[in-house]
Amino acid sequence: QVQLVESGGGLVQAGGSLRLSCSASGSICSINAMGWYRQAPGKQRELVAAITSGGSTTYSDSVKRRFTISRDNAKNTVYLQMNSLKPEDTAVYYCNADIRTLTGWAHDYWGQGTQVTVSS
Repeated sequence: QVQLVESGGGLVQAGGSLRLSCSASGSICSINAMGWYRQAPGKQRELVAAITSGGSTTYSDSVKRRFTISRDNAKNTVYLQMNSLKPEDTAVYYCNADIRTLTGWAHDYWGQGTQVTVSS
């Protein structure tokens, strides 16, 4: 069994910052890419940022130069530092990880989601 547990969401004023964390635990052999997605009410889930096991990163155009994704491989944890937050960043943020378990199989795992609300 593998679990992804997120933390760090909340309510912040526009221009403020938040840091999300997501830790993976369980029968983990290795973790490949990790990422953050978000889903606003009435909209589809979208990729916010992703990072490979080697540290290469990808960002959506809407968050470039404001958000930074990083990971601590020793802790099986991925972070999302969000600066200069805007009301349009309001969404439920989900952690995602491509994990190879001790069975040898690789699966896509999701966290439970954490709410980020940015007030104007």
